[in-house]
Amino acid sequence: MRGAKSAKWVVGAIVVALAATACGGGNDNKGSDAKGGGVFRMGITEPTAIDPVNAQESEGMVIARALFTQLYDVSVDGKLIPKLAESGTSTDGKTWIFKIKAGTKFTNGEVVDAEAFIRGWTRVAAKASASDVSYHMAGIKGYDALKGGKSDKFAGLSAPDANTLKVELDKADFEFDKKTAHAAFSPVPKVAGAGDNKKFNDAPIGNGAFKMKGSWNHNQSISLVRNDDYGLEKAKLDGVEFKILNPANGSQLEYTGFQSGEFDYARMPTPQLPVAKAKFEPQGEWYSADFSGINYLVVFNQNAPFNNPDARKAISYAIDREAIAKSVFQGMQKPATAFLPPSFSAEYQAGVCSTCVKQDKAKAKEFAAKGGLKPGTVVNFGYNTGAGHEEWVQAVAQQLKDVLGVEVKLDGKPFKEALATQQEKKTSGLWRSAWTADYPTADNFLAPLLSTAGIGEDPATGKAQGDNRSRYSNPKFDELLDQARQEKDAAKRAELYKQAEKLAIDTDQAVVPLWQRTQYRLVNTKKFDGIKMDFFEDPTLAEISLKK
Repeated sequence: MRGAKSAKWVVGAIVVALAATACGGGNDNKGSDAKGGGVFRMGITEPTAIDPVNAQESEGMVIARALFTQLYDVSVDGKLIPKLAESGTSTDGKTWIFKIKAGTKFTNGEVVDAEAFIRGWTRVAAKASASDVSYHMAGIKGYDALKGGKSDKFAGLSAPDANTLKVELDKADFEFDKKTAHAAFSPVPKVAGAGDNKKFNDAPIGNGAFKMKGSWNHNQSISLVRNDDYGLEKAKLDGVEFKILNPANGSQLEYTGFQSGEFDYARMPTPQLPVAKAKFEPQGEWYSADFSGINYLVVFNQNAPFNNPDARKAISYAIDREAIAKSVFQGMQKPATAFLPPSFSAEYQAGVCSTCVKQDKAKAKEFAAKGGLKPGTVVNFGYNTGAGHEEWVQAVAQQLKDVLGVEVKLDGKPFKEALATQQEKKTSGLWRSAWTADYPTADNFLAPLLSTAGIGEDPATGKAQGDNRSRYSNPKFDELLDQARQEKDAAKRAELYKQAEKLAIDTDQAVVPLWQRTQYRLVNTKKFDGIKMDFFEDPTLAEISLKK
């Protein structure tokens, strides 16, 4: 997930860290109905999409997941939780059979069955949708024909009966069931139509714990209410209201709002983290947790001078991660020496990124000279504004200037605009990015962010429609991923993922790992119970309840 989830972006898809705040509406809980469930109000920046057809970063994904329920969810420790899937089985990794829970409906009364899943997945992969997240389905038979506009059907999807979904893949993938936890794999009703159906895009009709209240009021607000006809365990809140904040200072607005009593859930500007912890932790209103994610720099591989791996290594060697972690983050972030997170214990390789272990000015200059990164070179450094990144981005930029003598041009943009800029083929330099897992497998990091298929280049425009914005491409890496997916033995599969990570991150320096993902939030535990963050770094909206 950009974004960061998203990915999702963390966003992913992916995704930037969740730009979320919440407000309870005062002590009398104005806005709640007679059931007394409370209205939970959050602040986000303008999402790219809230419809699963293209939901991708944390802002959009938190809403899409509230509106839609997939075959599976994921527990905070990375275990699959059956939702609409009563079972998911495969003997060869190539043909999967999912039995779907009968009797659930969309909020317009349409039945959620196997055809609804086929409809939803086909809609995401269709050419007309131009979805940035369709690559998650690239392994399904017929994907290329559907994505290329040569077919309007997914050859690999069928419904032997109303509640059985059969999925045929081009190649074996023994972790395919984990991928279906992504919001892109949501079912949709018949009224969804094509992916560019603006009415549905702005007011999706889902099958989740919440439903839309009106339509998306762009750059202002999005409102949800509880779905009282939900086929699984119902939400406790009456509703959720998302206030869309100015992306230039979103985290500051959240922090200020929490202190004034307006918000119940807030991020903080980076310099304020220690102060906020000292004040709110004793009151039980401080929340922190490590997540399955990575903060890193996208280095655009196709354009000089970073089309040379030595130039990319020079950037990594020049960064003093420890110093920034101690000074800017006040010890509240941990330097990363691998691309995969420690939570993926079977695949985790501390120190696999040899350029990340310790700043080495001499090696930075040596590799810069070999890679054609000359003193005085203008290096564009992009980041998304309003999410607390300004201070550390400036610190990295200063280190690059001091060590390599390059001229760093900082380019801050609102998140939606930042994602669009990354897609352009002409974009060069560096970009701040982060990723948190969409589903619990190493493949979710390596394939979307580093595989050739993850680029998803549009032949007509040259834009990267996938999440591999660095445009890194190595056939050997792609081959290792294919081998891993087709390996039934989990231990052997992990070893193949390790080899793939070492190739991309150590040998080729496709991207530059920076910090592991530890998240901090302020939460109003005086008013609400059950405020936690889920596997995707989003608040557990369906589990939050008003204190009685």
